[in-house]
Amino acid sequence: QVQLVESGGGLVQAGGSLRLSCAASGRIFSINTMGWYRQAPGKQRELVAVITSGGTTNYVDSVKGRFTISRDNAKNMVYLQMNSLKPEDTAAYYCYAELYSGRWRDYWGQGTQVTVSS
Repeated sequence: QVQLVESGGGLVQAGGSLRLSCAASGRIFSINTMGWYRQAPGKQRELVAVITSGGTTNYVDSVKGRFTISRDNAKNMVYLQMNSLKPEDTAAYYCYAELYSGRWRDYWGQGTQVTVSS
């Protein structure tokens, strides 16, 4: 079984920083794209950042210049460094990975809550 487990969420004041981590474990042969989505109450889930196996990154406009996605391929981990946090960044953050475990498919973590107070 493949599992993605996030950590690092919490409560922070506006302007502060948090670092999210996500570890993929289980019967994994290869990982392509990894990334982070978020979902705020009453809103649709939105893509925050993605990173390919080669290190190419992409971000939603609202976090460009503030968030940085990175990954450690040897450890099957992806990170999201979030700086200059704003109250509108408050959401549940979900890690995902497109990986091969017998077949290619997307896997999701259970989410970690990020709350930014004003």
